Amino acid sequence: MLLGIDVGGTHTDAVAISLEKGTRILAACKVRTRHDDLLTSVTEALETILAQVDAGAVTRLNLSTTLSTNAIVQGRTEDVGVIVSAGPGIDPHNFMPCRDFHVIDGSIDHRGNEVRALAPRQLSDAVDACRANGVRVYAAVSKFSTRNPRHENAIRRAVLQCREEEDCEYADFVTSGHQLGGALNFPRRVATAYFNCAVWRLYNQFATAVERALADMGLGHVKVNMLKADGGTMPLPRSRRMPVQSIFSGPAASVMGIIALTDIFHDSVILDIGGTTTDIAIFADGAPLIEREGIAIGSHPTLVPALKVLSIGIGGDSAISVSRSSSTVRVGPNRLGPSVCLGGQHPTLTDALNRIGACDVGDTQASLAALEALAVAHGLTADTLAREAVDYASQTIHNATRDLVDEINSKPVYTIHELLDEKRVVPKKVYLMGGPAKAMRMELFKRFQLATEVPDNYDVANAIGAALTRTTWELELFADTQRHVLFIPSLSYRENIHTSYTQRDGEKDAVNQLSMQLDSMGVFLQPEDAQITHSSSFNMVEDMAQVGRNIRVKCQVRPGVVATLEGR
Repeated sequence: MLLGIDVGGTHTDAVAISLEKGTRILAACKVRTRHDDLLTSVTEALETILAQVDAGAVTRLNLSTTLSTNAIVQGRTEDVGVIVSAGPGIDPHNFMPCRDFHVIDGSIDHRGNEVRALAPRQLSDAVDACRANGVRVYAAVSKFSTRNPRHENAIRRAVLQCREEEDCEYADFVTSGHQLGGALNFPRRVATAYFNCAVWRLYNQFATAVERALADMGLGHVKVNMLKADGGTMPLPRSRRMPVQSIFSGPAASVMGIIALTDIFHDSVILDIGGTTTDIAIFADGAPLIEREGIAIGSHPTLVPALKVLSIGIGGDSAISVSRSSSTVRVGPNRLGPSVCLGGQHPTLTDALNRIGACDVGDTQASLAALEALAVAHGLTADTLAREAVDYASQTIHNATRDLVDEINSKPVYTIHELLDEKRVVPKKVYLMGGPAKAMRMELFKRFQLATEVPDNYDVANAIGAALTRTTWELELFADTQRHVLFIPSLSYRENIHTSYTQRDGEKDAVNQLSMQLDSMGVFLQPEDAQITHSSSFNMVEDMAQVGRNIRVKCQVRPGVVATLEGR
């Protein structure tokens, strides 16, 4: 039996799914998300589900949490010491992410050759300055560490080395940039390493609490995975060192949920309307799109692989407001608590949907009274207020979707499977999920003028997606036959190779290393699940003669679900 939990902005959803005799939902629930205590939300959802199923039959729990995202948005991250060696080129201070940012002389070229050694005195001074500011987590990043991590390793050793003092302190955690993947984008690598450290302690405290809670519930035997932004999962022990991968995992659960619930063949719009936000995803030829370079966190582009999802501040609990000057009715982006019909104090989109008869949620009379009071205060009728609020919400969602499609069509289209060359996305269908999905179906059909479907189990689709999502992983292999070196940055794996090493050898080794990596996580890789997404070999020439080959291979287990629901 599989458990899936999605900690959303308003509700925490949970499901129990059986894979015996077809994929079936055995139990499902929704509880309120407590942003000041996410663990309580998780345990409450678990206790509700376990009261309906046999706990001994549970084998896996996949968890999607807003913890890391919320910490960054709310400024609850930890101070980080970022120490970089860049060499020639753009000044790294142009993309410094924090106060304790230090640039050390020293450089490695694109082939992995050390051009200039690190300046030891500068490095020592940088570490001392960070320690003086109370920094306990560090990011070590050099520009071409994916070719040679020597400088990052030296920075790491300097940070971890215990000084000969009575009050001797070690750093608690160090992120080395080369372990984040093989891409060469230095600014993205700096930002990714920084955010990984910034949420590390908070995330690990949460992970420890989850493990203890599971043990107390008799689920200590259950394998726990965390959802990633790319639509896959990673084992909880691995996620402890790479918590940045869990950022924006909620929207990824939406995409995986719709894949588990429906068969999508055409260009389509996926709308997950939650309590706080609406997540918008686009499918091209039936496959979700990806952020090829990595998502941006705030103003900082990163190397975190992610599905392409846009989140806007429109949801069932989004507050209704009225402009005093123009009497214009708006919905969101603020959320001032739950809807009035569910015990809140300020009318929301759900209250407006109650008023126009699109749904019947909670105390509908409370919705009507709250809308009457707000309408009278602004010289409107309650019916007008409710209708304009729903119109604003549906129009905002439609406009945001149209803008997203235009953005997608302005550049090459990448799905989780492939590059669709010269592809123009033209949506033919809209799929809705999330609590207000049914209530908004006709309103959005009028806007999009496309077939609009609300699948079964739409209200817990995110938890379904979380439960059924499979483990994904990727790695990049670099081989330089002139230098006789093979290097896989994310694994810190290095070996000597012969001059005759070929591109085909690189592809085989990449798949083998990926399989071994997943095997070490307890994940069995089917041969067809390993996908070579990039493979190239360039001849290196000196004095009119070939002296070797530069080989690059990228291999991944692409995102997907382990099963789809019976009768979908």
